[in-house]
Amino acid sequence: MTEIKRIIFAGTPDFAVPSLAALIAAGYSICAVYTQPDRPAGRGRKLQASPVKQLALKHDIPVYQPVTLKDPEAQAQLQALNADLMVVAAYGLLLPQVVLDTPRLGCINVHASLLPRWRGAAPIHRALLAGDESSGITIMKMALGLDTGDMLLKAETPVSPEDTGQTLHDKLAASGADCLIQALQQWDNLSPEVQDETLTCYAKKLDKAEAQLDWSHSAEQLQRKIRAFNPWPVAQAEISGLSLRIWQAQVATDESDSKAAPGTLLRGNKQGLDIQTGAGVLRLLHIQQAGKRPMPVVDFLNAHPEFKI
Repeated sequence: MTEIKRIIFAGTPDFAVPSLAALIAAGYSICAVYTQPDRPAGRGRKLQASPVKQLALKHDIPVYQPVTLKDPEAQAQLQALNADLMVVAAYGLLLPQVVLDTPRLGCINVHASLLPRWRGAAPIHRALLAGDESSGITIMKMALGLDTGDMLLKAETPVSPEDTGQTLHDKLAASGADCLIQALQQWDNLSPEVQDETLTCYAKKLDKAEAQLDWSHSAEQLQRKIRAFNPWPVAQAEISGLSLRIWQAQVATDESDSKAAPGTLLRGNKQGLDIQTGAGVLRLLHIQQAGKRPMPVVDFLNAHPEFKI
């Protein structure tokens, strides 16, 4: 039976926290945590430790924050840890081959997609944008390519019509932690599966410019974008000359297409703001003006009676 005594954990954002917490709770020996350097955050732009670093420090786990792992000194430092396995979850740095080969059992990744469906930086958001009915977690053996390694264990998570980038993130983060522990406990019985290259899609990193809604798209496409971009970068659009951020919307199935141009405000009442799109009507439910807090449309209409139609 393979013994996994010393684990290096590499991760940075909230997504990785449940996986590290699960390793700690299960009693695994975490000899070091690797995470990205502290970044300026908040209005004061003060340096802030990553969520993973904050958890590691609470448990007195040594933390390493190299700017790159391509540096020979950083590689030597990692090698000196004499780890059995490196577990990676949304770390944010590329691992060169020498690092992948350093732990005795190699490196595994907690990836937020049912590979090979979405490879890349934003699999959760791209799944929502594409209208995928399911997502999931893949525990994979890491290779030099972008999420190209053999799959060790997979767990499917249904995507509900109400899921946002945040809710699906939280579901997958929790599932990732469960899958990680399961993979470690079943290590000797795992059967690596090669990915089918013909089924892969590239989940490119989100860009703020993508958040701008194009009313010529269908109501369904726009609703997916609003869900995917909640809570960041938040979809935005101009409606009757007013710039708004759109937090929540639904396809208005009780409305039929009008002859109005896409982007036209058809009606505004306590049910929402109905906007004509390229195909169908989108009903805005929760919106935000610049400098204001997000609010239900009914509250917005109280302050802007001119939008009542």
